[in-house]
Amino acid sequence: MEEIKIFCPATIANISCGFDVLGVALDSVGDEMVIRKTSKKGIFITKLEGQDLPMETDRNVAGVAGLAFLAESDYEGGFEIEIYKKIKAGSGIGSSAASSTGAVWAMNELLGRPFTTSKLVEFSMEGERLASGVAHADNVAPALFGGFTLVRSYEPLDIVPINCPAELFATVIHPQIEIKTSDSRKILKTNITLKEGIKQWGNLGGLIAGLFTEDYDLIGRSLVDHIVEPIRSILIPGFNDVKTSSLAAGALGCGISGSGPSIFAFSRGEATAEKVAQAMKDVYQKIGIDHDVHISKINTEGIREIK
Repeated sequence: MEEIKIFCPATIANISCGFDVLGVALDSVGDEMVIRKTSKKGIFITKLEGQDLPMETDRNVAGVAGLAFLAESDYEGGFEIEIYKKIKAGSGIGSSAASSTGAVWAMNELLGRPFTTSKLVEFSMEGERLASGVAHADNVAPALFGGFTLVRSYEPLDIVPINCPAELFATVIHPQIEIKTSDSRKILKTNITLKEGIKQWGNLGGLIAGLFTEDYDLIGRSLVDHIVEPIRSILIPGFNDVKTSSLAAGALGCGISGSGPSIFAFSRGEATAEKVAQAMKDVYQKIGIDHDVHISKINTEGIREIK
């Protein structure tokens, strides 16, 4: 193959109690990219549609991730990249991760898969470092592996795929305001109490157990964030009303997607997810804030080739 066209999924990171370690891939929203081999060494972004983002290689997350890939590859040529952004930058559903992972996944496919998926996560994290100042993996890992993923360790990097219950659906609402990940990280506390940590660890363990045993009630009880959400939610207009309305409509749980401003909810079944979407929309219609809503099953495949 000399060229490949791909779908790069949006992702929800943190998932309430899993700050910087837990993420999940979505199926209904994502970017498209075309990557092709070139005899000229380097990474070249030749087209970028949908968002006003840098096309210079060293200022674009796909370019930076691609350079990390090339630095460890035996390939003597380079790659051209076309990016068709469907995920809005700063939306909180992994816009930068989609570009970073899409670039390295496609390059790996075109070269016959010389690198493992875990190694592709490492390359993609360099794009995240450019975007947010921190090389986190909770968005890029699910985009590459599909489904839910746990970053068990960063040093060394250890990614654990997590079971996904068949009836689990996500609803995500994106109020049309932008919150940069780098800015939202600055307001977080750098220390927590032991009491706060114990609560958070219990919920994270409970959520992982609920996903593996497909215990939807346990999943719902565990989708609680005692540390990050109380701080970041202040930046999101209407957050508390959206959360209250979502739970009243039948959601298992509700929280901030990534660094916000998007808000996610998990539901058992598509019908409930649709009711939750309407409840979320009602809140922002009353406030008068424009918004996008996505209802999605969980994407267990991750990035995929499209025709």
